[in-house]
Amino acid sequence: MSEKSTIPRWALKLCDALTLFGHRNWIVVADAAYPVQSRPGIEMIDTNAQQIDVLRSVLDFVADSSHIRANVFLDHELEFVSEKDAPGVANYRHELQAVLGDSLIVKLPHEQIIHKLDEAAQVFRVLILKTKMAIPYTSVFLELDCGYWSAEAEARLRATIASAEAS
Repeated sequence: MSEKSTIPRWALKLCDALTLFGHRNWIVVADAAYPVQSRPGIEMIDTNAQQIDVLRSVLDFVADSSHIRANVFLDHELEFVSEKDAPGVANYRHELQAVLGDSLIVKLPHEQIIHKLDEAAQVFRVLILKTKMAIPYTSVFLELDCGYWSAEAEARLRATIASAEAS
């Protein structure tokens, strides 16, 4: 059996996508209740896998790609989901923090993130990896950014251009 045949289909699809994806593309590691969206630029794949495992793999693949990095968005609501209403949420939050480490995380209301995703999908491709996760507000949204050009470098460039044009 070849090594490639032991890699899950979703991981192969992710690897293929990452060679083409760049800044402004999105990858979502979604919970089990995440709906199929109707925009043509959005593709969903059922991983049939645990969410933390898929997220860890996605982050590893992105880290191994020199041309991109990921900006992490989480649902603000996750902070308020109780163990009583969603058993396992406290453990999940702990595991999530361990996987995300010192990543910069933006927390927004779920509907705002969905709106950002929908807007991006009008022009850019979005890959959604659906998992077995059965706790609400646990989808992790990764907005890809340029891996070799920082926001600070872009700001300096824009300031230089503005200065040159003002002269």
